Amino acid sequence: MNNTDKVTLREKVGYGLGDAASSMFWKLFGMYLMFFYTDIFGIDAAIVGTMFLVTRIWDSLFDPVVGVISDRTETKWGKFRPYLLWVAIPFGVLGVLTFTTPDLSVSGKIVYAYITYSLMMMIYSLINVPYASLLGVMSSDPKERTALSSYRMIFAFGGSILALLLIEPLVQFFSTQGDTVNLTFGWSMSAVVFAVIAVGFFLCTFLWTKERVRPIKETGNSLKEDVGDLFKNKPWWILLGAGIAALIFNSIRDGAAVYYFKYYATVSDTFDLGILGSALSLTTLYLVLGQGANILGILFVTPISNRIGKKKTYLFAMVFATIFSILFYFVEKDNIILMLALQILISACAGSIFPLLWSMYADIADYSEWKTGRRATGLIFSSSSMSQKFGWSIGGALTGWLLAYFGFKANVVQSAEAQEGIRMMLSFLPAIGTVLSVLFISMYPLTESKLGEITSELATKRNEKQ
Repeated sequence: MNNTDKVTLREKVGYGLGDAASSMFWKLFGMYLMFFYTDIFGIDAAIVGTMFLVTRIWDSLFDPVVGVISDRTETKWGKFRPYLLWVAIPFGVLGVLTFTTPDLSVSGKIVYAYITYSLMMMIYSLINVPYASLLGVMSSDPKERTALSSYRMIFAFGGSILALLLIEPLVQFFSTQGDTVNLTFGWSMSAVVFAVIAVGFFLCTFLWTKERVRPIKETGNSLKEDVGDLFKNKPWWILLGAGIAALIFNSIRDGAAVYYFKYYATVSDTFDLGILGSALSLTTLYLVLGQGANILGILFVTPISNRIGKKKTYLFAMVFATIFSILFYFVEKDNIILMLALQILISACAGSIFPLLWSMYADIADYSEWKTGRRATGLIFSSSSMSQKFGWSIGGALTGWLLAYFGFKANVVQSAEAQEGIRMMLSFLPAIGTVLSVLFISMYPLTESKLGEITSELATKRNEKQ
């Protein structure tokens, strides 16, 4: 590895803070937004599911546009870093508006939800696609990229844990005004807190990171050539399918978790922390343990993938996630210990794949440059963001549709059919996604030896261009 490929600890921390910022809101969207729209805002679950599909599919298609634009951006700060500066404040503002509930008719609320959520997802693209692409130009060394991805994911899940730990206490704090309770105000003000933190984190990422990798051909790439290269890139198609399937798995489980503990599980609603003299809601405990287990999976993934390869590590993680997810169906409704144990195991497996995915997209950018002589880092990484959002689009829509199909009604005792459906949404149904992910990744062709050849040849070509 060249010294120019060495990424400092400060840069790794700075890069990680960027995903901590976006992950706070992303986790709130994944875990609570469906619940917020149905139980707080008062919109039917099926309508919310359709809205998630429509807005996220559009936004998924918007990601490659951002990738193309950022690839062609030239500033004194680089191609991708400037977007962290330009878009941070709009990101925070839209995050607050998404969780704001104006006093409108049902139709007005639906229109407001469509507009604010669509704009939020577009702003998310404008900052997250360049942020993701930054990984591909901070270092050309594959192992350094995996380490960067691990930092990113650790901070991402750290941001998620922060959001999950604080959201219920913040909502309760801001909702209580004397003897009255105003949940809509509580949710809006809680979003303000997270928005301020996110803006600060994004600015740290901008200030503390550096773009190093310069492509063989800096100018002259036509959009037609870039898109043509992408569509001919077999590893890209495979990774796209694997990523979408894995995110469908996570999206359905995440979206159904709040409903599972509110409407199915019969254990106490709070969990006593004992020596701390306080308590957490069971939902919060379950979700936070999941995020902690995600981090545990990430800590192990770099040494494991360095030893057996990224592809095999991904395969093993998804196979075990499938098994544990199916076992979750058989947990009795009052067996909190087993619920939490399986949540830890599933989340450790699921969390470990995400640094692999991001690192493999950086490898695919190298593969494309090696094969074609042209590099489109932003376009390729936008496809990763696109797969993330498309997977959440399908998973989020399925969550709403399945709840409606099983007869879910907000804020009432659920029927036996609805409870059975919620159980399936934590077990068998999301496991379909992991099975599909395994099938896709089994066809992935970029082995460690092949990547070594590609990296060496690209380094020679880049030196010749200097």
